[in-house]
Amino acid sequence: VRLVASGGDSVQPGGALTLTCTASVFALGDYAVGWFRQTPGKEREGISCLSENSDATYYRDSVKVRFTTSRGNGKNTVSLHLNSMKQEDTGTYFCATKISDDLCSQFSASDIGRWGQGTQVTVAS
Repeated sequence: VRLVASGGDSVQPGGALTLTCTASVFALGDYAVGWFRQTPGKEREGISCLSENSDATYYRDSVKVRFTTSRGNGKNTVSLHLNSMKQEDTGTYFCATKISDDLCSQFSASDIGRWGQGTQVTVAS
């Protein structure tokens, strides 16, 4: 397995989590990285994107202000920090490398190079 998302858990509304995307074999720092979320019966939806050189971040309106994404100091991890969580944040979260920055702001899945294994996040009282 070359790309793995981890850190999923069950939290109460208003809680926080940090998800981590970790790459092995290749350098995650060479790619733009997107985070996607999928709930049963719905398509996988892009929610954030971090540009290749980390100079730009993009967030879907539903998570803007509450979620932030950043690279780790070692450059082979990318984190997604989830704050002020809501029940609608429940889902399986995936990270993915993108072929380029071009579609980063559109949260597109059409330019994915590698998908990571997902991690489950549940927000419930």
